[in-house]
Amino acid sequence: MRTIAVVAGKVIGKGPLRGYLLEEVLAWLLRSSGFEVLTAHDDKDKEPWKVLKEDKNGLLVRGRGAWHQVDALGQFRYVPPFSLPVRLFVEAKYLTTTPVGLPTVRNGHGVIHDVNEGETTTLSAPGTGRPRTRYRYTYAIYSTSGFSPEAQDYALAHQISLIDLSAPDFAVLRNLVKTTADTIHAALEVTPAAERPKVRDIRAYLRGPLLDMYDAVELPDTFRVPLDYLAQALHSRSQLGLVLAFPAAPFVLGLASDDLYAFVDYAKAHPTHAVRLRRINQTASHPVWELRSAEHPEAYALRFGLPERVEAWIVEQDEGMPARTRYIKRSMLSTMTLYWMDGEHAQTFQLRYEPGELRS
Repeated sequence: MRTIAVVAGKVIGKGPLRGYLLEEVLAWLLRSSGFEVLTAHDDKDKEPWKVLKEDKNGLLVRGRGAWHQVDALGQFRYVPPFSLPVRLFVEAKYLTTTPVGLPTVRNGHGVIHDVNEGETTTLSAPGTGRPRTRYRYTYAIYSTSGFSPEAQDYALAHQISLIDLSAPDFAVLRNLVKTTADTIHAALEVTPAAERPKVRDIRAYLRGPLLDMYDAVELPDTFRVPLDYLAQALHSRSQLGLVLAFPAAPFVLGLASDDLYAFVDYAKAHPTHAVRLRRINQTASHPVWELRSAEHPEAYALRFGLPERVEAWIVEQDEGMPARTRYIKRSMLSTMTLYWMDGEHAQTFQLRYEPGELRS
């Protein structure tokens, strides 16, 4: 993961700053999709059982061989049957043209492997007669410019989720983050180095209005106003729809909508319903798929990007199916589960694909 710092008067670049703010937006997304955003204060254990702590660069998670920095960490509110509590590492890359490459995904796998190995270690030192609380850690990488073929192959091999934010449906979200980051970057450039807020303070402030996680951070109006606007725009996000979906596959999908609350209202009335799934022609880094209600197709539309190597991998699971589209529809994506937080209550929606409703 990255080091959060402003080096000796040098202003952070626009690209990394956009990525940091995008990660805070994704932390908020995790919360609305059934995850609790974690901080070091959520780990009530003492050493040597402690697995979360904070240093000058942010939150750290204990691995078997090292402590690892995490930009956003979420824990699912409910524990799946016969499983461990699920925690999700989130990393975001805000790039304009270059796809995320193999090194980023390889680093993610290294982190996850180490923290999950650390969780299996039973402490044997004097006075440590009980094991650590165990969790199942997973990793998701979000990109505004897609993923290279090598990154896709490696992610599939190690079950790291790749979520593409390059489709037109995510344009409003991308532009909102970009505008906010560029406004803050301009303010950083004209602020004397001694008075310049650190990136971790900017992120900590944003979590107040965005996540109700207030810290004792005071910022000048030139930084506070654009951050407050970003939080306000996200809270009224009917046109900034992005929710996580969990198909019967080793990856997570990021679903976009031009009217998120149209979907939520429909799903509340029909928590389990059949959908039509089709591949559509949109300009993006990867192929774009669309979901609509089978019974009421005009009620809503949800779209998601599926990297080419992921499509190919799904097809290869059954060489007897010649049609890529048909196999994806009937097999791996036959059921998607979505979680939506309504206050403190998590609502569960299931979108089911029925073969009789095929639409090519």
